Amino acid sequence: MEMLQNALNGIDSVSSYVLVAVLIPTGLYFTIRTGVIQVRMLPEMFRTLAEPGGRDSEGNKNISPFRAFSISAASRVGTANIAGVALAISLGGPGAVFWMWLTAVVGGATAFAESALGQVYKMKDGPNFRGGPAYYIRHGMNMKWLGLVFAVIVAITYGIVFNTVQSNSIVDAVGASFNVEDSNFAFSAIAGVVIAVGAYLIFVGGAKRISNISAYLVPIMAGLYLIVGIIVVVLNLGAVPDMILTIFTDAFSMDSIAGGTLGSIMLIGVQRGLFSNEAGIGSVPNAAATASASHPAKQGFVQALGVYFDTILVCSITAFIILLSNPEYGSSAEGIQLTQTALSGQLGQWAIHFLTFAIFFFAFSSILGNYYYGEANIEHLTTSKVAMRVYQVIVMVSVFIGAIAALDIVWTAANIFMAIMALINLFALLMLSPLVFNLVKNYQQQRRQGLEPVFHRSDLPTFKRINTDIDAWDGTDEVTTAKFWQDRGKKVRPDDE
Repeated sequence: MEMLQNALNGIDSVSSYVLVAVLIPTGLYFTIRTGVIQVRMLPEMFRTLAEPGGRDSEGNKNISPFRAFSISAASRVGTANIAGVALAISLGGPGAVFWMWLTAVVGGATAFAESALGQVYKMKDGPNFRGGPAYYIRHGMNMKWLGLVFAVIVAITYGIVFNTVQSNSIVDAVGASFNVEDSNFAFSAIAGVVIAVGAYLIFVGGAKRISNISAYLVPIMAGLYLIVGIIVVVLNLGAVPDMILTIFTDAFSMDSIAGGTLGSIMLIGVQRGLFSNEAGIGSVPNAAATASASHPAKQGFVQALGVYFDTILVCSITAFIILLSNPEYGSSAEGIQLTQTALSGQLGQWAIHFLTFAIFFFAFSSILGNYYYGEANIEHLTTSKVAMRVYQVIVMVSVFIGAIAALDIVWTAANIFMAIMALINLFALLMLSPLVFNLVKNYQQQRRQGLEPVFHRSDLPTFKRINTDIDAWDGTDEVTTAKFWQDRGKKVRPDDE
């Protein structure tokens, strides 16, 4: 096992460098070609987030952009926002936070591109939609085999492996809060059963139930955590300017350059940012595809906003809590313990229990979001309801196993799988980029005319090596969407009337 762990660690270290080397240039490419859309269209992001979901041509109520946003936020906002940020600061110092921020801004363009493509190639699934990279790889690039490979990797990595890590984090946090020893198998087993059964009961309700739970759980848990963080900032208001200055100066510190550590600070910050907001990884488009939107670009805006929500808001609050406690860093890796120590030092021992509460809901919502990503990709592999029930049971068992097992090897293997997944997704994004740029142009033209943007399949021109024979925008739901906006006093294109 030790040999296997060492081998996986070696592969993981190489794959992490490769992933960063590809993700950042891809993000810059989409940033430049879309005219810095992730900053320029920020008001549009908030506008589209508040839109209702509407109904399809059969009268079924669809998942709204906000609820699709909640599914992705449920997966994004997890223990990485607390433990991952602490790890970045303990190893890279305050400067790592700056590189996390920069990664989020650049990643917003990538998140827009992949989520808009998820909308274009989504497929009808009863009253709902499903889609993601496996769908736009298969149907947009006509590469069925690669789409199947991607679907298998997502189903394993998110639905099974990452969920074992999340349940393990819940048990560890609750045990630490109540002074339960790690060796207490009975406690871990009982907690594992409760978490696994609770998650399974939500799984069987499908995307609609997951989005309903996430739409309430994510804002509440994130809001409480942000409030506590803001209290810490207010209590230390006088130290905030120096903290911000330290973040920026340490990111480009001459001492770091002289010591040869600037590269490692950048890498640590970029890695934590990428693995926190998941921009370009290929997970978020699975959630983006579930929404009912009148134009694919709208859900691209919503999910780009999700990158800011995750990294600029939640991760920054964790960083501020830690940095305002004047920690020692750079000597050894620390995770959740660093955040716990910092928070309890600021607010008292009760804060340790609050953080346990936060970790529980962060991790549990991640289990739901991760499962949905797996479900969407299992549906890409097979339409068998029996296969889906089997997968739900496998995920439930994995959640239980995570509660009672040590997961170092599993976590390292998951990082490797995620790197492979990201490289496949980034290849697809670059190949389909002409379509993304066309969507941006089409959306902006309609907005300049004072119209509520509505997308038609006929809006897509002919591209080389890109298949635009899509299913979700076949005309019927376009008319329904247009009427939906007309009934609300919005102007739409004449050919929708």
